[in-house]
Amino acid sequence: MEWIIGIIGGALGGVGSGAAVKKNALGPIVNGILGAIGGAAGSAIVQALLAGGAGLDLGAIAGNLVGGGVAGAIVATVVGLIVNAVKKK
Repeated sequence: MEWIIGIIGGALGGVGSGAAVKKNALGPIVNGILGAIGGAAGSAIVQALLAGGAGLDLGAIAGNLVGGGVAGAIVATVVGLIVNAVKKK
């Protein structure tokens, strides 16, 4: 269940990063998908750091949401930078 929260947070983070860094945005749908992928990874990292035993308490939900959001924003921004660099060549 926690990874779903991370995916949602990641998608929101990806869309948010695209809105914030318009130069590297790939569109809200692509940024959302990239963010969701990053959010799943970020959520897994947060779960590993919390030793996986947190369950569904408010702290675990917030941690997965924020961890997924940050990871999603990072993935969407990095992929946007790479795509734009390749387009310039």
